[in-house]
Amino acid sequence: MSDIDHRADDGLPPLRDVVRAHGLEPKKALGQNFLFDLNLTGRIARSAGPLEGVTVVEIGPGPGGLTRALLSAGAARVIAVERDPRALPALAEIAAHYPGRLDVVDADALTFDPVPLIGAGLGTGPVRIVANLPYNIGTPLLTGWLTAPVWPPWWDSLTLMFQREVAERIVADESDRANYGRLGVLCGWRTEAHILFDVAPSAFVPPPKVTSSVVRLTPRLSPLPCAVETLERVTRAAFGQRRKMLRQSLKAATPDPARLLAAAGIPETARAEEVPVAGFVAMAQALASGT
Repeated sequence: MSDIDHRADDGLPPLRDVVRAHGLEPKKALGQNFLFDLNLTGRIARSAGPLEGVTVVEIGPGPGGLTRALLSAGAARVIAVERDPRALPALAEIAAHYPGRLDVVDADALTFDPVPLIGAGLGTGPVRIVANLPYNIGTPLLTGWLTAPVWPPWWDSLTLMFQREVAERIVADESDRANYGRLGVLCGWRTEAHILFDVAPSAFVPPPKVTSSVVRLTPRLSPLPCAVETLERVTRAAFGQRRKMLRQSLKAATPDPARLLAAAGIPETARAEEVPVAGFVAMAQALASGT
């Protein structure tokens, strides 16, 4: 851990002091890895684009380093969802420092729906999700946001930190066969996803064993038409036995894989990692139509 003094320009105490004062040692069971470097949290906040007039939903703020950066960068409102009750007093201090701009929600992000709270506040500005996600819930949260039944979604971008290996799977397509899978198909279908920068383990307390990456996902306003459930059924079968040819692996989704492959113009000898997103959508469409 660096001994650099992570100075606070927002008039609030250094994060180290906040953690010490509130007994906020990171809990492994909650997937907590705190960022003390306010230069880095500021960089993450800026990566979400101009924040004036924007409502930000933050997941797992912990002692509030990124929360402070988002407010300092001009976010009109931050809705911070935190399930660790130990962090609530520290976040309350930030809310008092930025009156009317920070709503702290004591909830589990996996089950909490922020949409009603978003509508019960400031105007009709854009909403962005920005978070240093707890490692143990990052992928389920992302999948939930991407499989929403209504599209375009209620958020206009996601700026999220993941383990580097997860970030690579998010942005992968058929040109990156080692990392391409169900997550890459889902992300590529409904969003444009890019890795912005990496964050070394030494930036965190405690330092994880892996490098992290900040990813930006922007929703496609008109993704190829397809039912989420059907696409997931096809990709689950295809990648569930990714070493096999699709004519075999797709039997887990349909008794007639040849029909789906023919409809999508995909060779029966192809394997899942060779098929672009549009090919999976075409197979899902054929499965749904029964033709």
